Amino acid sequence: MGLAVDPIYRSELNRDVPPARTGEFSPVNIGPMKIWPPVVLAPMAGVTNYPFRSICRRFGAGLYVSEMITARPLVEGNRKTLRLADFGEEETPRSLQLYGIDPHYVHEAVRRLVGEGRVDHIDMNFGCPVRKVTRRGGGAAIPIKPRLLRSIVRAAVKAAEDVPVTIKFRIGVNDEYRSSPLSGVIGEEEGCAAVALHARTAAQLYDGEARWEAIAELKQAVRSIPVFGNGDIWEAGDALRMMRQTGCDGVVVGRGCLGRPWLFRDLAEVFDGREPPNPPRLGEVVEVMLEHVQRMCAWIGETNGVRMFRRHAGWYTKGFRGSSRLRQALMQATTLQQLRDTLGQLDTQEPFPPTAMRVPRGKTGGTQKVTLPVGYLDDLDDDTPPCAAAEDATSGG
Repeated sequence: MGLAVDPIYRSELNRDVPPARTGEFSPVNIGPMKIWPPVVLAPMAGVTNYPFRSICRRFGAGLYVSEMITARPLVEGNRKTLRLADFGEEETPRSLQLYGIDPHYVHEAVRRLVGEGRVDHIDMNFGCPVRKVTRRGGGAAIPIKPRLLRSIVRAAVKAAEDVPVTIKFRIGVNDEYRSSPLSGVIGEEEGCAAVALHARTAAQLYDGEARWEAIAELKQAVRSIPVFGNGDIWEAGDALRMMRQTGCDGVVVGRGCLGRPWLFRDLAEVFDGREPPNPPRLGEVVEVMLEHVQRMCAWIGETNGVRMFRRHAGWYTKGFRGSSRLRQALMQATTLQQLRDTLGQLDTQEPFPPTAMRVPRGKTGGTQKVTLPVGYLDDLDDDTPPCAAAEDATSGG
């Protein structure tokens, strides 16, 4: 029997979307890993660190990928990069996203990660739309050169041995230069365990609606390995709609869980055939916030932990009464006690605002004209790696 749910917390898009039927969806196999529910946390720079992953994991099962690290600094022993590659003692499976532009450094980075027993899964990022990355031929610019993409993927899979490798990419640079579904086919042919598509072009950035029809197109082209869809999973019902409309095998959740890690609980409920509960009241949100910041402080120290948590504080409180003034106070906090004092003044019984259910958090707004290196489009069969400056530690996609 499903939980009683106030319909005010179901958007028009999802009000009539029923939970999964018995046997409708299956666990996803990524190498030896069996993922149920078929939900993946998208890597996000400065966000999906160990404390945030542990909070999300507490709410529901799935696959939780670390924030992205870059191949060359890892090979060269950069201390900051090595720290980002760390996991909590209890984390399993250990899933890490790697970004690289040169097959040599990708091979060596994967060989090191696998050889030192650091990872159970490696995800390769080919979707970053940031201007300072694409203008040097990196990120989302790589897949429009299929031979270059193939050589990087081949290097990763070869070095990974029995550790599964997956890749994530966008529809293309823009509508004129689309690289999906060919990118997915290349991943399949080179031995990837799964592929994922953010259903926007790099020119779209995070603007407008994700184009789920591109996920369906990718699923038709890639038959032997799982296909994950990414884009506009704001409520649990969105995941069911995406999978039913596109035939994809699972979903990747990014901005939808920012300030709302209980989305993973809701996803687990609907995939197990139950209605999700309503979102928590403000008092419960405050409890999650305090747990989150305490984990941050234990991980990186109080000063840095509070500073890094402040962006999350804005996401957690978005839409509640007086949230603008509240965010200003939270952004000025420099100690745990200051955060506790500010949060302790709130009305714990205030319900979660329905209007905030689908409000984007994190990266938003606007499209762009994608900047590429001069002459980059002259020879799309060229497999020469971009210059080293294209290996910027900017995550996204």
